[in-house]
Amino acid sequence: MRNTFGNIFTLTTFGESHGEGVGGVVDGMPPGIKVDMDFIQHELDRRRPGQSAITTARNEADRIELLSGVFEGYTTGCPIGFLVRNQNQHSSDYDNLRTLFRPSHADYTYYQKYGIRDHRGGGRSSARITISRVVGGALAKLALQRLGISIAAYTSQVGSIAIDRDYRQYDIALAEQNAVRCPDPEKAAQMEELIAQVKAEGDTIGGIITCVVRGCPPGVGEPEFGKLHAMLAQAMLSINAAKGFEYGEGFACATCRGSELNDVFVANGKNNDNSKPPVLDTMTNHSGGIQGGISNGQDIYMRIAFKPVATLLRDQPTVDLQGNPITFTAHGRHDPCVLPRAVPVVEAMAAMTILDSLLQNKTLEI
Repeated sequence: MRNTFGNIFTLTTFGESHGEGVGGVVDGMPPGIKVDMDFIQHELDRRRPGQSAITTARNEADRIELLSGVFEGYTTGCPIGFLVRNQNQHSSDYDNLRTLFRPSHADYTYYQKYGIRDHRGGGRSSARITISRVVGGALAKLALQRLGISIAAYTSQVGSIAIDRDYRQYDIALAEQNAVRCPDPEKAAQMEELIAQVKAEGDTIGGIITCVVRGCPPGVGEPEFGKLHAMLAQAMLSINAAKGFEYGEGFACATCRGSELNDVFVANGKNNDNSKPPVLDTMTNHSGGIQGGISNGQDIYMRIAFKPVATLLRDQPTVDLQGNPITFTAHGRHDPCVLPRAVPVVEAMAAMTILDSLLQNKTLEI
């Protein structure tokens, strides 16, 4: 099982949904970065369960314990170990799942691969494991802040309710002022109402998260198999329930002509060193800040599609371990829509990818 993400900046995760806790080891973190524990905890609070009526009712404080790699408040360059203990497991809620395979879950595939599985909340396949990603992402964000790089994500669509594709039309900071994490207050209210309705029906619903990276310098990424957008796609599609990825104009490009999509270069007046390549801007940014797999200095923006949560609180047909058809009803506490709590996870994966790519670039000092 591959449990490590990254090349130079790496995150190795451990833990299960109903085990003692979830944690990880971050390696390759630059030394001398001030560790803001309040910031890291705030990022975890954005992901934690029980935030609102439209998220799971599991009551976890998700308090982080740093075990190594920090001295007198600053990173040392050594591995950073951390742990978040599980405190509110209701493992008995999953007793009826021990001998069956839930539709669209990892039960069957894990069983085929390992010959054993943890039926309690999905074990290792649970979205609770994303705690480790959020911690790794928070540390990466602290390093990126020194370079003036910021990352923000928001819910841009729930079911058929969507806001404008152009992120520049919104103050993204407003997304943190509502339970859905949508920067359009009117649409956010509609999304929240839809999620509540779906939850009352014992059903679930999916949607789209938009993520924007600002301040990434040009020249980051590799020209062939390490393309920056490919690394971002790999990171995003590793998130639980993620089913689709696009950057820039994405799939909308399929209906356009080149004359509509080409980003024309313009001088930005900042090029004072003739010994270095010119630093340019573009009149438009249909490319999403990446050309030829390498950043061009413009905003990097992407959209990630998430499927409806597979756990339904209603009768579903399936089969047991012997292949006999049965009907079951899931119990426990589950999200009717993953999007609000997935926003900080998307940001975390973007942050770790960008920092890892910068460190591989070897042209910038953190």
